[in-house]
Amino acid sequence: MSETTRIPAAEITGPCGYLLKRFSRKMLGEVPEGAAVMWHNRPVLMSLSGIGRKVQKWDQLDANLKSFAHMAVAAQIGCPFCLDFGYFQAHNDGLDEAKASQVPRWRESAVFTPLEREVMEYAEAMTHTPPRVTDEMSAHLLDQLGAAGLIELTAVVGFANLTARGNVAMGITSQGFSRACALPLAEPSPGYATSS
Repeated sequence: MSETTRIPAAEITGPCGYLLKRFSRKMLGEVPEGAAVMWHNRPVLMSLSGIGRKVQKWDQLDANLKSFAHMAVAAQIGCPFCLDFGYFQAHNDGLDEAKASQVPRWRESAVFTPLEREVMEYAEAMTHTPPRVTDEMSAHLLDQLGAAGLIELTAVVGFANLTARGNVAMGITSQGFSRACALPLAEPSPGYATSS
């Protein structure tokens, strides 16, 4: 664990802690730093984890699109943990690893389809403060994704903002989960504008 967190890591103990550590090591190889930080407030940790598991089960939007949207938010906010974990998760879920590796540079990369670009543009527009989503952007995505898909995309981006902004605020950084991937994760474009 790094010493960069703004809230010190807590010792994860007890029966619930044992299960958390066992599950984390089985799924990730180690316990995420954020879990030890959030262990100070277990109801918050468990609620956010529960929401995250539910988000993963939603099925009205292509899994690659959800992954790219989440990672585009993480790149824009500047959450290295979210990018690292998101890429690792895309790899483990059998998603398009070559494309996922390029999300931090999606505007310059030639690997994305027009729809994938629109989804990442929407994710970034939602992430700006204030949001920059336009009627035209929404209407075009509604035509392509349907109402249920656009609602899911919007909720995924909202959840990504919640987690990425929280991780950055607490100083939670990358743990190198994406080293398991065949391709290195691209660095965000120089001068990449963060939201605000």
